[in-house]
Amino acid sequence: MHYTVMKEESILGLNLHEDGVYVDCTLGYAGDSGEILKRVKKGFLFAFDQDDEAIAWSYNLLKTIGENFLIIKSNFLYMKEELQKRNIQGVDGILFDLGVSSPQLDNDYRGFSYHKDAYLDMRMDKNNPISAMDVINTYDEAHLRDIIFRFGEEKYAKSIARNIVKERQNKKIETTFELVDIIKKSMPYKETLKSHPARKTFQAIRIEVNHELDILEESLRKALSMLNIGGRLVVITFHSLEDKIVKNVFREVTSTPKFVRGLPNISAEYLPDYAVINKKVITPTSKELQENNRSRSAKLRIIERIK
Repeated sequence: MHYTVMKEESILGLNLHEDGVYVDCTLGYAGDSGEILKRVKKGFLFAFDQDDEAIAWSYNLLKTIGENFLIIKSNFLYMKEELQKRNIQGVDGILFDLGVSSPQLDNDYRGFSYHKDAYLDMRMDKNNPISAMDVINTYDEAHLRDIIFRFGEEKYAKSIARNIVKERQNKKIETTFELVDIIKKSMPYKETLKSHPARKTFQAIRIEVNHELDILEESLRKALSMLNIGGRLVVITFHSLEDKIVKNVFREVTSTPKFVRGLPNISAEYLPDYAVINKKVITPTSKELQENNRSRSAKLRIIERIK
C-alpha cells in the first residue's frame, strides 16, 4: 500500500485553482497527483518520474480521474526544459515530495529495503548504470566512509566502510541482507536495539546511487523561476541535508540585499520576489505518525512568488 506523506498539507499548501497549471515533480504512485487532478478540472497537470513501474501504475489511476495531464519520464532536474519544450513558460504550483515511495520500499527486488532480502539495486531509474551493488563493491574505503557519514549521518561510518571492504575481499556483496549483517557487526550491540542499524547506511547508499542531493538545489532554483506570480512551491524532505538545502535556498530568495536592510523606504527593485508561507516547518500530525511511521522524518516548506 502506498501512503502519501502529508497529502492534505501539501494540497492546501499549493493553494490550487481549478484552471491552474501544476507540476508534480515526484509522481511516484500518484497520491498527490491524483488529488491535484481532482481539483484542477479546467487546468492541467504535468508529472515527472523516472520509474517505469510507477509511471504505468499512475497513468492508469489518473486516467480514471481526468484527461488533463501528461506524465513525463525524466529526472525533475530537467523539469524546466521539458516544460518549455511544450511551450509552458510559467506554472501556478510545483510539488516536490522527495524520498522513496512505499511500493519501492515494499517491492523486494528493488533493493531499497533493509527488511527484505534482495539484490542491492536502489535505482529509481533502472537505466541508471550505477546500482547500490556497484557502490558497495567498487568504492574505496575512504569514499564509502564519506558518503555513509555525510548522507547517512552515521557515526559508525568508519567501521562500516572498513568492514564492507574487508568482507568483499572474500566475496562480492550482492544482497541487502549481506549488507545488513556487515552493518550490524560494525556497531555495538546496544546501538542495534535503538532503531534498525542499517537505516542510515541504506539511506546514504540510495542518495549516492540516485544523486539526490547533487540535483536538488539546481532543481529548486529552476522550479522557483517557473512560478507565476501567486504560484507556490511545496517541498517535503525526509533528510536533514535535504531540508537544509531547501531552507537555505528559500532564505536566499526571500531576503533583501544587506546594503538596504533596515532602511525606512526600500525601492521595489530590492524587495524579494518570493515569500515563505510557513515560517515554522510543518511536520506530520500525531495521527499520521500512528498510521505511517515512515512519515516521522518528513518536513514540509512552502514558498510563494509575490512579484
